[in-house]
Amino acid sequence: MHQLIQLSGALLVLTGFVLAQRGIVDSRSRVYLAVNLAGAAVLAVDAWRGGQWGFFVLEAVWAVVSAWGLVALARGASQTSSSSTRTEKGRRQSSSASPSIVSRHS
Repeated sequence: MHQLIQLSGALLVLTGFVLAQRGIVDSRSRVYLAVNLAGAAVLAVDAWRGGQWGFFVLEAVWAVVSAWGLVALARGASQTSSSSTRTEKGRRQSSSASPSIVSRHS
């Protein structure tokens, strides 16, 4: 069972790496970061339980950096959607205000 857990974590990390190297996913995509986070977390827990501290540090940092990337993407997506909503509101307001501005300056 122990070997199966290690192999699963390693396959997750390697799947993301291979997909990125083949150009199938971007290394900053949610898919890449999610499989890296999952695989690294599995391996970090396994390393912790086995007292393999060097391996634990490697995988824990890998998981934290992947999680950080996912959070940054989520924040960027929410900022993008809110800024696009603001931009659309601004367009509607400016288009409705344009005739009055033109008539005042004519």
